[in-house]
Amino acid sequence: MSDTPIIEVCIDSVASAIAAEEGGAARVELCQNLFEGGTTPSIGTVHHALERVGIKVNAIIRPRGGDFLYSDDEFAVMQRDLVALKEMGINGAVIGLLNADGTIDTERSRQLIDLARPLEVTYHRAFDVTADPFRSLDDIIGLGVERLLTSGQEPSVLEGSELIAELVRRAGDDLIIMPGAGITTKNLPRIMRETGAKEYHLTGSAPVLSKMEFRNERCFMGKALYPPEFSLKVTDAGKIRDCVQALSGGA
Repeated sequence: MSDTPIIEVCIDSVASAIAAEEGGAARVELCQNLFEGGTTPSIGTVHHALERVGIKVNAIIRPRGGDFLYSDDEFAVMQRDLVALKEMGINGAVIGLLNADGTIDTERSRQLIDLARPLEVTYHRAFDVTADPFRSLDDIIGLGVERLLTSGQEPSVLEGSELIAELVRRAGDDLIIMPGAGITTKNLPRIMRETGAKEYHLTGSAPVLSKMEFRNERCFMGKALYPPEFSLKVTDAGKIRDCVQALSGGA
């Protein structure tokens, strides 16, 4: 386990992958649908991202938004997606599966991990909605994955920093604890002090206005919480650069 702090950027586009690399990130987690917490990226997105950047590209394996209790068909989709993305050359897989009682689904998790190897594996924030964080930590360590992404079972890392620090202490060298959720340039130094973590996960995004000249602003493609049709969230290289510099100052 390296003592050098690093930034992983959560992204949903090739443009964000390029910006993350320009900003000095060590790795990206490639997803789609960040509005839903991230789902499996398309084959085209993964393929082109791998061609366009030289940093490590991990991909989430999540067939839908919502909970982490998957049907047999959904699990079969996850297996097929993982095999396909592994063959394309991703650096690692990001997974998370739960049982109905809020425990880690170790049986199915192990099947995905076996499929992923020799790639690295990150266990994602499914952990944050488990019933017992310390039992879940032990289960995840037992699975032999490289890292755990967590907000400390709270909406943001700042709110969950106390639990994250305890997870870091308990995991020791057995598992990298990577805080993620609500990390910014401004609060990163505080999070570093409070958690003692060495890897940090963030989006560092900013709105980018659409280049559409004609706009029918009466019509929306989304439902309920209408996302803006004429702007996108794209990783900002400057924000990532600032976070990387903050790591250097706080290491």
